[in-house]
Amino acid sequence: MIARAYTVAFEGVDARPVEVQCAVSPGLPAFSIVGLPDKAVSEARDRVRSALSSMSIALPSKRITVNLSPADLPKEGSHFDLPIALALLAALDVVPHDAAEGTCALGELSLDGALMPVIGALPAAMTAAEDDRTLLCPAASGAEAAWVGATQVIGAASLLQVIQHYSGQAPLPPAIPGEVTLDRGDKDLRDVKGQDRAKRAMEIAAAGRHHLIMIGTPGSGKSMLAARMPGILPPLSAAEALETSMIHSLAGLLDEGGICRARPFREPHHTASMAAIVGGGRGAKPGEISLAHNGVLFMDEFPEFPRTVLETLRQPIETGEVMVARANAHVKYPCRFMLVAAANPCKCGYLSDPARACARVPQCGEDYLGRISGPLMDRFDLRIEVPPVSFTDLDLPPAAEGSAEIAARVATARAVQQARLGDRPGLRANADIEGALLDRVATPEPAGRTLLTQVAERFGLSARGYHRVLRVARTIADLDGAETVARTHVAEAVSYRLAGMKES
Repeated sequence: MIARAYTVAFEGVDARPVEVQCAVSPGLPAFSIVGLPDKAVSEARDRVRSALSSMSIALPSKRITVNLSPADLPKEGSHFDLPIALALLAALDVVPHDAAEGTCALGELSLDGALMPVIGALPAAMTAAEDDRTLLCPAASGAEAAWVGATQVIGAASLLQVIQHYSGQAPLPPAIPGEVTLDRGDKDLRDVKGQDRAKRAMEIAAAGRHHLIMIGTPGSGKSMLAARMPGILPPLSAAEALETSMIHSLAGLLDEGGICRARPFREPHHTASMAAIVGGGRGAKPGEISLAHNGVLFMDEFPEFPRTVLETLRQPIETGEVMVARANAHVKYPCRFMLVAAANPCKCGYLSDPARACARVPQCGEDYLGRISGPLMDRFDLRIEVPPVSFTDLDLPPAAEGSAEIAARVATARAVQQARLGDRPGLRANADIEGALLDRVATPEPAGRTLLTQVAERFGLSARGYHRVLRVARTIADLDGAETVARTHVAEAVSYRLAGMKES
């Protein structure tokens, strides 16, 4: 008789169901695993044998065959240990067959039978709910998986607890969803002296999820400003937290007993490879743009990133998703992030200071920022220059308005946008609006439309640039609590768009 249990194999954020079949038949003693397992899965037989031996459960002197179906789907990861052990225990009549068949299990076994946490518990719980099965996972992963809510999640600390649970000796209680509070320190915009225009641009960017680039001399506060962006963003909604946490679960970042409502803030170094930024490598894992989904991707020293890496950002910025295509995997990940970039005006950094600039001014500035292609620069909604802070400003007392006050205005503007957009899929902020909806909600008053037309003609705005100005103007109007987009809103949006542009 064949005993069955179930688990999952991961393809991006999707978890595909896998049937684990176990047969104990007469023949020479052997323990084999088939069904396209990788090295970690093949080694499961030794971990399972040792874990059972630690509980004084001896394997029979028969042929044990474990098949992972479908057999043409690659199986990777140590999370196959627990379902293999569960199917084997059912084949040995240690646990009931129907209990094993009604379970989707994942977990890594240590040699003494303890269950170690694994990645992917959250997407596995989604698949278990769709198949109407109970999810069995290590206790450390239970709080994360329980957020799905549509299926029962059982977290066990050891294989012995699994046996006692299914035999009725000591039933385990369902896991409870856990939430982690992320401590980002005391980073408040009140700490930033001066830079009022930059703070205003950050507020607009946060309110509408607009992309922002800051250009300024070294030490002017660009990185300091960007580090305080998470403090003015609203927390993740339940749906957003689930989306983001599924990606983080696959990347092994949910190791603190639950998910987090704080928006992710990723800041890769400029030496990061294309696979690290976009995704790829072994198993086509998510990259930084996907780990920043529903949050912020901060790229400091923006022109220093390899040109090929920067150019790969263009399509994900527009579509909100990325396809990681490899010879053995084609995986799609969501990546609807807010890009915040910082750059020096030139290689030496002092283009605007005659006393400190190098001998190649102004050519050095054009060469340096020329590493950012025109199509990529066109995707930034807000471009601001961050001037050096004067010594007199450094002696001023902290600003009266800090991150909490700005965050309150941002949250109000986001609520207005949510009410306007309703339940339309993929639309959560003004940066997502396009087409007929953009014309309906962001068309300015006649005076504002005239101004925008004049600017577009004089400076040669692209169609993308024209629409991005409309979106920023709509966000500024939302921050002001205005129903319609006025000329003043368009004028401010245009001022951020034209920074560094030349007349055509």
